[in-house]
Amino acid sequence: MTDSTFRPPEQSVPMEPTRNPEVSLSDLITVLLDKGTYLNLDLIISVADIPLIGVNLRATIAGMETMLEYGMMRDWDEKTRAWVRQSVARHFPLDDGEEVVAKMAGGYFHEGWTKTWRPGSVYITNQRLVVFRREPKEILWETQLAHINALRLSDEKTIGAEIRTRLLVDTADGVTTMLSASAPGRIRELIAQQHPHLRTPAHLAPPAGETPQLTKHAWYLEHRAGGTLWRGGTVSIDEQRLAWRAPTDARHAVNLSWQQITGVDLADMRAPSGEGHALHLTTRQGDEYFGLAQPEQWVRLISERIAGDVNSKEESNAGN
Repeated sequence: MTDSTFRPPEQSVPMEPTRNPEVSLSDLITVLLDKGTYLNLDLIISVADIPLIGVNLRATIAGMETMLEYGMMRDWDEKTRAWVRQSVARHFPLDDGEEVVAKMAGGYFHEGWTKTWRPGSVYITNQRLVVFRREPKEILWETQLAHINALRLSDEKTIGAEIRTRLLVDTADGVTTMLSASAPGRIRELIAQQHPHLRTPAHLAPPAGETPQLTKHAWYLEHRAGGTLWRGGTVSIDEQRLAWRAPTDARHAVNLSWQQITGVDLADMRAPSGEGHALHLTTRQGDEYFGLAQPEQWVRLISERIAGDVNSKEESNAGN
C-alpha cells in the first residue's frame, strides 16, 4: 500500500508511517472534527508480486459543521436532509423550510447600556443570518437575508494590537451591526451566492489604482513533520499582501507581502478543490501551493499585482 498524499512535484515520494505513543484516539477525533483531513490513497492488492486489484481513494473526512461551512455534502437526498435538519434543530431553532448553510464561531458587538462583544456561533441559513448562543439558548442577533443592504469587511485593531477582520452588516432599518467570525469573508461569499446584489456596492469600491480585497475558499498545502497535508481555509489578497488562514487558526498560516512573492504559475497536481492544477507561488522563503476554483484567474491577478509592485519600485528608484 502506498500513500500518495499530495506533495509538490519535487517531493512526491510516499510518506513513511509514523507512530506517536502520546497521541490518543480522542486527539485524532478532535483533529477530524475541528479541521478535517483530505485523503488521496492508491491501494494495490497483489499476490506473489502480481498486482490483482487497484483502489484509488479520494476522500474528505471532517466534522459535520466543517462540512457545512465549506459547502460540502450539499447533494443529499431528502431523507438525509430531513435527518440533518432535525438534528440541527435540537440546538438551533429553524423556521419552516429553513436549512443551515454554514456555521462558525463568532459573536456580535452589542451597543446597549454597555458596549461589549457577545460570543456565540454565527449561522448562515437560506433565510437568515443569526448569532446564536447554545448555553443558555438565546438568539443574540438576527436578520433576514432579504433585509441586508450590504456586507462589508473592516479591519480592527484589538487590545492586544492584533488586526482582526470584522463583518459589517448594513440592514434595511438603517442600522449597521458589527459581527466577529472565524471566517468573515466566507460569510459574505456564502450570502452573496444567494443574493448577488450584496456584492460590494460601487460606492464602497476602493479608489482607482488600488486593489480591492478578494476573498475565496482555498486549500493550502501545509508542510508538517510527517509530510504534507491539504487544509481548508480562506485566501485573500488586497493592496499589501496575500494571506491564508483556516477557520480554527488564530493567526494567518500564510501572510506574504507582494515584495516576498517572486513568481506565480500553475502546478500540475490535483487538489481537494477538484481542479487539475494548483496555484503555485514562488517566494523568498520557498514554494507555496493552494487549491481553489478557477486558479487561472488568480494567476492573472497575482501576476498583475507583482508586476505593478515591480514597476512602482522602478519608478521610485528613477525618481531618486
